[in-house]
Amino acid sequence: MNRGTVSSKQGTVAPAKTFVSRDSSQTRLIAGVTVPDGPLVTAVIEYAQRLSEPYLFNHAMRSWLFAEAIGRIKGIEYDREIVAIGTILHDIGLTVSVSGPNRFEVNGADAALSFIKGKGVSDRRAQLIWDLVALNSTPSLALHKEPEVAVGTMGIGLDYGGFGIEALPKADVERILGAYPRLGMKRQFAQACCRIVTAKPETSHDNFLRDFGERFVPGYKAVSTVDLLMNAPFDE
Repeated sequence: MNRGTVSSKQGTVAPAKTFVSRDSSQTRLIAGVTVPDGPLVTAVIEYAQRLSEPYLFNHAMRSWLFAEAIGRIKGIEYDREIVAIGTILHDIGLTVSVSGPNRFEVNGADAALSFIKGKGVSDRRAQLIWDLVALNSTPSLALHKEPEVAVGTMGIGLDYGGFGIEALPKADVERILGAYPRLGMKRQFAQACCRIVTAKPETSHDNFLRDFGERFVPGYKAVSTVDLLMNAPFDE
């Protein structure tokens, strides 16, 4: 994540045609933020909590609440249930229960789709969930996608690095942090990333895991995209 990229693009997400959201009439108040409620959102929260360590679950919940707060302040129209699902599940690929051959964001996106399968989510809405989970750590792409993907990414970026925090009243931020404390997130999140880099370094070369590997994992060496070009098996 890059502070300049996230902060500069947050203001460019234009309101879009509102999607019809399932259970849109059901809401509840969490840490002073009105959020969508219903059986599917409840199931997603319970699923994320089962999979995640407490610090990671709290990060997901804060990210969701921040996304909702940012979306309302900026007047962006979006499918609130989709943002809830994608944001709450955005880091399940970092958990020990979700694995696969791909980068952790893709493994997590695939797991999210498996969880919601058969729960009445249309293919189009499911694709938005997949995109939000898969692209959340790549704001240079995600912030140019549909409002659901962009708003979710804004909330995640705010909780990860404080990107765009100036847009929210300080009291709102403090309420969210009080409801879902960070629990040493900086240290524990870095450890989770290093675990994946160590176990599956081949999945870390083209995403932000590379930064954790280069800083914290002894002997880590990323594949260079320049080397890939220069070593391509073609005569010039």
